[in-house]
Amino acid sequence: MTPGGRRRAGRLRELMVSGLVDSFGLSLGWTIFNLVAVDRGGLALAGLFNAAMLLGVVLSAPVTGRLARHLHGRKLLLLAGGTEGTLRVATLAALLAGYDGKLIAAGIVLMHIAAYAGFAAMRAEVAAVDARPQAMTRYALSIAAVEAAGAGVAALLPLRGGYVIAVFLVYGLSLVPTILTARRARVQDSGTARPPTPVTGGQVTRTARREHDRARTGRPRLPWPVLAGGGVITLLAAGPTLLSVALASELHGHHAVAGAAIAFSAGCLLSSSAVSLVDRLRLPIQVTWPLWGVGMLVGWLLAPAHLLGLFLAQFLSGLSMTAFEGGMDARIARDATPGTVTTVLAWSASTRALGGAVAVKFLPVLVTASAIGLTSGVAAAALGAAVLSALIRLRLPRRTART
Repeated sequence: MTPGGRRRAGRLRELMVSGLVDSFGLSLGWTIFNLVAVDRGGLALAGLFNAAMLLGVVLSAPVTGRLARHLHGRKLLLLAGGTEGTLRVATLAALLAGYDGKLIAAGIVLMHIAAYAGFAAMRAEVAAVDARPQAMTRYALSIAAVEAAGAGVAALLPLRGGYVIAVFLVYGLSLVPTILTARRARVQDSGTARPPTPVTGGQVTRTARREHDRARTGRPRLPWPVLAGGGVITLLAAGPTLLSVALASELHGHHAVAGAAIAFSAGCLLSSSAVSLVDRLRLPIQVTWPLWGVGMLVGWLLAPAHLLGLFLAQFLSGLSMTAFEGGMDARIARDATPGTVTTVLAWSASTRALGGAVAVKFLPVLVTASAIGLTSGVAAAALGAAVLSALIRLRLPRRTART
């Protein structure tokens, strides 16, 4: 390996390790946070806090875009990490002290805005080191796998004495590696893209003028069709996975939750190999993204009938969801114009979060846990039809225009 290759590999490992530590601490603390919320105020209070979390994720995209136009990646990571770490400790302390739920929810919104701004900046750093979909997927699968481990550990901890102090320390200090990693940040979204020189004379078009004004003011051109497609896939396919804890508990009892989390983590660990295999086929996203959606859903056909069906559903969900998110982020980062990578990656996570929020909100209203198999089958059939339609369009011969 060349010296440059060794440096890139070392930097990628550094980003992976800091992301793993941060995600473990966040998952541990947020799970404890939800358990305390349920104990203090029932599902209503926990629902308020989770709604605040999703609102923060959605709002993080425009906030990150504005910050990225004015701050170097190093400063953005430092600001996001410091703000998030402070709010992690403050919101958990406020909850334990019995402060008003609405005040805590406001802190949660700000905390997740900072969290996902930092998450976008970290993924931009990964893309700067290695732009291949496999690298982004490995980062995503590592995050997903360690989050499941953090939730499992949190469920076993008693909320008393020294354990509470340990949770505070892990929850807040797990961001220290990310802050240290920020010192070597490479991405600079502000001031990197020079405005194009407009065509003079009568050849200046409105499109060219808009492109010039957008570049001059630093406003990125967002790939809205691609972002909307990712949000729709998440809306149709991710609902059962996002509700997997509740579904596992209702279908097969509390003992099934741990096994489902392990199965999800196992699927995450194989997602990078799956992305490499699909990447060699060079299929368009109109085919691969709905296929990943089918993978998130198909196992849930068997989940209500048997415990092993639940584990299969979670395994396929972990593989497919991680592959989809990693592939989407890699595609968006690759096609982004210079100086806009952090912004478009923030919007990528935001649109997926919006689709997931709608799915989580309405899926329990529309169906019961026992009917999740039928609902998943209908959604999988719709996505399968989209795949078939895309394949047919790709195979149709293109008509040549008459000269």
